[in-house]
Amino acid sequence: MTTNHVNIGIVGGAGYTGGELIRILLRHPNAHISFIHSSSNAGKPVASVHADLLGETERHFTGELSYDMDMLFLCVGHGEAKKFLAANKIPRHVRIIDLSQDFRYAASDEWIYGLPELHKDHIAFAREEQANIANPGCFATCIQLALLPLASSTMLPDEVHITGITGSTGAGQALSPTSHFSWRSSNLSVYKAFEHQHLREIRASLQTLQPTFTAKKKLFFVPMRGNFTRGILASVYCKCDESLDFMRSIYERYYESDAFIHITNGEVDVKQVVNTNKCVLSLAKHDGMLHIVSVIDNLLKGASGQAVQNMNLLFGLPETAGLNLKATAF
Repeated sequence: MTTNHVNIGIVGGAGYTGGELIRILLRHPNAHISFIHSSSNAGKPVASVHADLLGETERHFTGELSYDMDMLFLCVGHGEAKKFLAANKIPRHVRIIDLSQDFRYAASDEWIYGLPELHKDHIAFAREEQANIANPGCFATCIQLALLPLASSTMLPDEVHITGITGSTGAGQALSPTSHFSWRSSNLSVYKAFEHQHLREIRASLQTLQPTFTAKKKLFFVPMRGNFTRGILASVYCKCDESLDFMRSIYERYYESDAFIHITNGEVDVKQVVNTNKCVLSLAKHDGMLHIVSVIDNLLKGASGQAVQNMNLLFGLPETAGLNLKATAF
Protein backbone atom coordinates (compact mmCIF):
# COMPACT_ATOMS: atom_id res chain seq x y z
CA MET A 1 0.00 0.00 0.00
CA THR A 2 1.50 3.35 -1.03
CA THR A 3 0.60 6.91 -0.24
CA ASN A 4 1.95 10.23 -1.48
CA HIS A 5 1.20 12.20 1.65
CA VAL A 6 1.61 11.30 5.33
CA ASN A 7 0.13 13.47 8.09
CA ILE A 8 2.43 13.27 11.11
CA GLY A 9 2.18 14.03 14.80
CA ILE A 10 5.25 14.33 17.02
CA VAL A 11 5.09 13.93 20.81
CA GLY A 12 8.19 15.03 22.69
CA GLY A 13 9.29 17.50 20.04
CA ALA A 14 11.57 19.57 22.28
CA GLY A 15 14.26 16.93 22.87
CA TYR A 16 17.23 15.92 20.73
CA THR A 17 15.44 13.12 18.85
CA GLY A 18 12.34 15.29 18.39
CA GLY A 19 14.45 18.10 16.99
CA GLU A 20 16.21 15.78 14.55
CA LEU A 21 12.88 14.36 13.45
CA ILE A 22 11.50 17.85 12.74
CA ARG A 23 14.60 18.75 10.69
CA ILE A 24 14.19 15.66 8.51
CA LEU A 25 10.43 15.89 8.06
CA LEU A 26 10.44 19.58 7.11
CA ARG A 27 12.35 18.58 3.96
CA HIS A 28 10.72 15.19 3.40
CA PRO A 29 8.84 15.18 0.06
CA ASN A 30 5.90 13.14 1.41
CA ALA A 31 5.61 14.39 4.98
CA HIS A 32 3.24 16.95 6.48
CA ILE A 33 3.68 17.74 10.17
CA SER A 34 0.21 18.11 11.71
CA PHE A 35 1.43 19.03 15.19
CA ILE A 36 4.51 19.09 17.43
CA HIS A 37 3.60 18.34 21.03
CA SER A 38 5.57 19.47 24.07
CA SER A 39 3.84 19.94 27.41
CA SER A 40 6.63 22.08 28.84
CA ASN A 41 6.93 24.33 25.75
CA ALA A 42 3.32 24.62 24.62
CA GLY A 43 2.73 27.91 22.80
CA LYS A 44 6.41 28.62 22.19
CA PRO A 45 7.89 28.79 18.68
CA VAL A 46 9.72 25.60 17.73
CA ALA A 47 12.72 27.75 16.80
CA SER A 48 12.92 29.07 20.36
CA VAL A 49 14.04 25.59 21.44
CA HIS A 50 15.67 24.36 18.23
CA ALA A 51 17.49 27.56 17.33
CA ASP A 52 18.88 26.17 14.06
CA LEU A 53 15.29 25.99 12.74
CA LEU A 54 14.96 29.77 12.76
CA GLY A 55 13.80 30.65 9.27
CA GLU A 56 12.95 27.00 8.53
CA THR A 57 9.56 26.87 10.24
CA GLU A 58 7.09 29.21 11.93
CA ARG A 59 5.44 26.38 13.85
CA HIS A 60 4.69 26.50 17.57
CA PHE A 61 4.65 23.67 20.07
CA THR A 62 1.25 22.60 21.28
CA GLY A 63 0.06 20.95 24.47
CA GLU A 64 -2.94 19.41 22.70
CA LEU A 65 -3.20 16.33 20.51
CA SER A 66 -4.71 16.40 17.06
CA TYR A 67 -6.04 13.21 15.52
CA ASP A 68 -5.60 14.51 12.00
CA MET A 69 -2.66 12.18 11.46
CA ASP A 70 -1.62 8.92 9.85
CA MET A 71 1.64 8.55 11.76
CA LEU A 72 2.62 9.33 15.36
CA PHE A 73 6.22 9.54 16.53
CA LEU A 74 6.86 9.20 20.26
CA CYS A 75 10.12 10.98 21.14
CA VAL A 76 9.65 10.78 24.91
CA GLY A 77 11.87 9.30 27.61
CA HIS A 78 12.07 5.67 28.55
CA GLY A 79 8.94 4.68 30.48
CA GLU A 80 6.98 7.68 29.22
CA ALA A 81 5.72 6.13 25.96
CA LYS A 82 3.69 3.48 27.78
CA LYS A 83 2.25 6.14 30.08
CA PHE A 84 1.33 8.35 27.14
CA LEU A 85 -0.45 5.58 25.24
CA ALA A 86 -2.28 4.48 28.40
CA ALA A 87 -3.53 8.04 28.93
CA ASN A 88 -4.41 8.81 25.28
CA LYS A 89 -6.54 6.66 23.00
CA ILE A 90 -4.89 6.76 19.57
CA PRO A 91 -7.15 5.78 16.63
CA ARG A 92 -6.40 2.31 15.26
CA HIS A 93 -5.61 3.60 11.78
CA VAL A 94 -2.71 5.68 13.15
CA ARG A 95 0.64 3.91 13.07
CA ILE A 96 3.06 4.61 15.91
CA ILE A 97 6.86 4.64 15.96
CA ASP A 98 8.27 4.74 19.49
CA LEU A 99 11.86 5.92 19.89
CA SER A 100 12.10 4.86 23.55
CA GLN A 101 12.85 1.34 24.78
CA ASP A 102 9.31 0.76 26.08
CA PHE A 103 8.15 -1.66 23.38
CA ARG A 104 11.39 -3.17 22.08
CA TYR A 105 10.77 -6.33 24.08
CA ALA A 106 6.98 -6.49 23.70
CA ALA A 107 5.80 -10.08 23.30
CA SER A 108 3.00 -9.04 20.98
CA ASP A 109 2.14 -8.86 17.30
CA GLU A 110 1.28 -5.19 17.88
CA TRP A 111 4.93 -4.13 17.99
CA ILE A 112 7.70 -4.89 15.49
CA TYR A 113 11.36 -4.31 16.24
CA GLY A 114 12.26 -1.66 13.69
CA LEU A 115 15.73 -2.52 12.43
CA PRO A 116 15.18 -2.36 8.65
CA GLU A 117 18.29 -4.36 7.81
CA LEU A 118 16.79 -7.24 9.80
CA HIS A 119 13.00 -6.89 9.51
CA LYS A 120 12.43 -4.86 6.33
CA ASP A 121 9.64 -7.02 4.92
CA HIS A 122 7.87 -7.25 8.27
CA ILE A 123 8.01 -3.47 8.71
CA ALA A 124 6.68 -2.92 5.19
CA PHE A 125 3.56 -4.99 6.00
CA ALA A 126 3.04 -3.53 9.48
CA ARG A 127 0.49 -0.99 8.29
CA GLU A 128 -1.78 -3.67 6.86
CA GLU A 129 -1.38 -5.70 10.04
CA GLN A 130 -2.09 -2.62 12.21
CA ALA A 131 1.23 -3.12 13.96
CA ASN A 132 3.50 -0.40 15.34
CA ILE A 133 7.27 0.02 15.32
CA ALA A 134 9.68 -0.04 18.26
CA ASN A 135 12.73 1.88 17.07
CA PRO A 136 16.04 0.24 18.10
CA GLY A 137 18.52 1.81 20.49
CA CYS A 138 21.55 3.68 19.16
CA PHE A 139 24.29 1.39 20.48
CA ALA A 140 22.13 -1.60 19.58
CA THR A 141 21.83 -0.40 15.98
CA CYS A 142 25.55 0.21 15.57
CA ILE A 143 26.54 -3.15 17.05
CA GLN A 144 23.86 -5.22 15.35
CA LEU A 145 24.84 -3.85 11.94
CA ALA A 146 28.37 -5.05 12.68
CA LEU A 147 27.19 -8.57 13.57
CA LEU A 148 24.06 -9.42 11.53
CA PRO A 149 25.99 -10.87 8.55
CA LEU A 150 27.91 -13.19 10.88
CA ALA A 151 24.68 -14.38 12.51
CA SER A 152 22.99 -14.87 9.15
CA SER A 153 25.80 -17.26 8.21
CA THR A 154 25.74 -18.94 11.66
CA MET A 155 29.32 -17.79 12.19
CA LEU A 156 29.03 -16.08 15.56
CA PRO A 157 31.53 -17.81 17.87
CA ASP A 158 31.28 -18.42 21.61
CA GLU A 159 32.65 -14.96 22.47
CA VAL A 160 32.24 -11.55 20.88
CA HIS A 161 34.10 -8.56 22.32
CA ILE A 162 32.82 -5.01 21.81
CA THR A 163 34.04 -1.58 22.82
CA GLY A 164 31.78 1.31 21.90
CA ILE A 165 32.05 5.05 22.37
CA THR A 166 29.12 7.46 22.04
CA GLY A 167 28.67 11.19 21.85
CA SER A 168 27.02 13.22 24.61
CA THR A 169 23.70 13.63 22.73
CA GLY A 170 23.08 9.93 23.37
CA ALA A 171 22.37 10.83 27.00
CA GLY A 172 19.48 13.14 26.08
CA GLN A 173 18.94 16.83 26.64
CA ALA A 174 18.41 16.82 30.41
CA LEU A 175 21.55 17.71 32.34
CA SER A 176 23.24 15.24 34.66
CA PRO A 177 26.71 15.04 36.22
CA THR A 178 27.97 12.61 33.56
CA SER A 179 26.18 13.99 30.48
CA HIS A 180 26.82 17.71 31.01
CA PHE A 181 29.44 18.68 28.46
CA SER A 182 31.61 20.62 30.88
CA TRP A 183 32.26 17.23 32.51
CA ARG A 184 32.59 15.24 29.29
CA SER A 185 34.88 17.73 27.55
CA SER A 186 38.52 16.54 27.62
CA ASN A 187 37.31 13.44 29.43
CA LEU A 188 36.59 9.77 28.74
CA SER A 189 34.85 7.24 30.96
CA VAL A 190 33.38 3.73 30.99
CA TYR A 191 29.79 3.14 32.07
CA LYS A 192 27.52 0.08 32.44
CA ALA A 193 30.38 -2.25 31.50
CA PHE A 194 29.04 -5.71 30.52
CA GLU A 195 25.53 -4.64 31.67
CA HIS A 196 24.29 -2.11 29.10
CA GLN A 197 20.53 -2.35 28.49
CA HIS A 198 20.98 -2.63 24.71
CA LEU A 199 22.60 -6.06 25.08
CA ARG A 200 19.15 -7.57 25.47
CA GLU A 201 17.87 -6.37 22.10
CA ILE A 202 21.19 -7.14 20.38
CA ARG A 203 21.08 -10.75 21.55
CA ALA A 204 17.40 -11.13 20.60
CA SER A 205 18.11 -9.97 17.05
CA LEU A 206 21.16 -12.20 16.65
CA GLN A 207 19.17 -15.20 17.84
CA THR A 208 16.56 -14.66 15.12
CA LEU A 209 19.33 -15.33 12.58
CA GLN A 210 21.45 -17.77 14.59
CA PRO A 211 19.24 -19.60 17.11
CA THR A 212 22.26 -21.37 18.57
CA PHE A 213 23.55 -18.04 19.88
CA THR A 214 22.14 -18.73 23.35
CA ALA A 215 22.97 -17.22 26.72
CA LYS A 216 26.00 -19.54 26.90
CA LYS A 217 27.54 -17.52 24.08
CA LYS A 218 29.04 -14.32 25.42
CA LEU A 219 28.69 -10.70 24.28
CA PHE A 220 31.29 -8.71 26.20
CA PHE A 221 30.40 -5.03 25.77
CA VAL A 222 32.25 -2.07 27.30
CA PRO A 223 30.47 1.23 26.52
CA MET A 224 32.26 4.55 26.87
CA ARG A 225 31.22 8.19 27.07
CA GLY A 226 33.02 10.28 24.47
CA ASN A 227 34.01 13.93 24.62
CA PHE A 228 32.15 14.76 21.37
CA THR A 229 28.49 15.48 20.74
CA ARG A 230 27.36 13.15 17.95
CA GLY A 231 28.19 9.71 16.66
CA ILE A 232 28.98 6.17 17.78
CA LEU A 233 31.98 4.01 16.98
CA ALA A 234 31.82 0.32 17.86
CA SER A 235 34.97 -1.81 17.68
CA VAL A 236 33.98 -5.49 17.51
CA TYR A 237 36.21 -8.55 17.30
CA CYS A 238 35.84 -12.32 17.48
CA LYS A 239 37.56 -15.51 16.37
CA CYS A 240 37.27 -16.27 12.68
CA ASP A 241 39.11 -18.86 10.59
CA GLU A 242 37.95 -17.62 7.19
CA SER A 243 39.86 -15.23 4.94
CA LEU A 244 39.19 -11.52 4.87
CA ASP A 245 37.99 -11.72 1.27
CA PHE A 246 35.50 -14.44 2.19
CA MET A 247 34.17 -12.43 5.15
CA ARG A 248 33.88 -9.28 3.08
CA SER A 249 31.82 -11.21 0.52
CA ILE A 250 29.43 -12.32 3.28
CA TYR A 251 28.94 -8.73 4.43
CA GLU A 252 28.51 -7.40 0.89
CA ARG A 253 25.96 -10.09 0.08
CA TYR A 254 23.96 -9.51 3.27
CA TYR A 255 23.75 -5.73 2.72
CA GLU A 256 23.51 -5.68 -1.09
CA SER A 257 19.93 -4.26 -1.00
CA ASP A 258 20.42 -1.89 1.97
CA ALA A 259 20.92 1.68 0.78
CA PHE A 260 22.40 3.04 4.01
CA ILE A 261 25.07 0.41 4.72
CA HIS A 262 28.50 0.96 3.20
CA ILE A 263 31.47 -1.40 3.49
CA THR A 264 34.91 0.09 2.99
CA ASN A 265 38.37 -1.39 2.61
CA GLY A 266 39.89 1.52 4.52
CA GLU A 267 39.65 2.85 8.03
CA VAL A 268 36.48 4.56 9.17
CA ASP A 269 35.81 7.79 11.05
CA VAL A 270 32.75 9.05 12.90
CA LYS A 271 32.80 12.22 10.75
CA GLN A 272 31.94 10.09 7.72
CA VAL A 273 28.46 9.45 9.12
CA VAL A 274 27.58 12.42 11.34
CA ASN A 275 24.47 14.16 9.96
CA THR A 276 23.59 11.11 7.83
CA ASN A 277 21.53 7.93 8.10
CA LYS A 278 24.53 5.85 7.01
CA CYS A 279 26.36 3.05 8.72
CA VAL A 280 29.93 2.53 7.49
CA LEU A 281 31.61 -0.80 8.23
CA SER A 282 35.27 -1.75 7.98
CA LEU A 283 36.57 -5.32 8.21
CA ALA A 284 40.09 -6.57 8.96
CA LYS A 285 41.79 -9.81 10.05
CA HIS A 286 44.44 -10.00 12.78
CA ASP A 287 45.93 -13.27 14.06
CA GLY A 288 42.77 -15.33 13.59
CA MET A 289 40.47 -12.54 14.72
CA LEU A 290 37.89 -10.71 12.60
CA HIS A 291 37.81 -7.02 13.52
CA ILE A 292 34.73 -5.01 12.52
CA VAL A 293 34.46 -1.25 13.05
CA SER A 294 30.96 0.22 12.76
CA VAL A 295 30.11 3.94 12.82
CA ILE A 296 26.74 5.73 12.84
CA ASP A 297 25.22 9.04 13.88
CA ASN A 298 23.47 8.19 17.16
CA LEU A 299 20.70 10.75 16.54
CA LEU A 300 20.02 9.72 12.93
CA LYS A 301 20.68 6.07 12.05
CA GLY A 302 20.61 5.45 15.81
CA ALA A 303 17.29 7.24 16.37
CA SER A 304 15.33 9.76 14.26
CA GLY A 305 16.75 8.91 10.84
CA GLN A 306 16.01 5.24 11.36
CA ALA A 307 12.51 6.19 12.54
CA VAL A 308 11.89 8.02 9.25
CA GLN A 309 13.36 5.06 7.36
CA ASN A 310 10.77 2.90 9.13
CA MET A 311 8.00 5.37 8.27
CA ASN A 312 9.01 5.21 4.61
CA LEU A 313 8.75 1.43 4.65
CA LEU A 314 5.42 1.54 6.47
CA PHE A 315 3.82 3.83 3.90
CA GLY A 316 5.33 2.33 0.78
CA LEU A 317 7.60 5.30 0.11
CA PRO A 318 11.16 5.11 -1.21
CA GLU A 319 13.25 3.93 1.73
CA THR A 320 15.66 6.83 1.29
CA ALA A 321 12.99 9.57 1.07
CA GLY A 322 14.02 12.59 3.14
CA LEU A 323 17.26 10.88 4.15
CA ASN A 324 19.68 11.86 1.41
CA LEU A 325 21.80 13.79 3.88
CA LYS A 326 25.42 14.89 3.61
CA ALA A 327 28.04 14.25 6.27
CA THR A 328 29.42 17.37 7.93
CA ALA A 329 33.05 16.23 7.33
CA PHE A 330 34.65 19.27 9.00
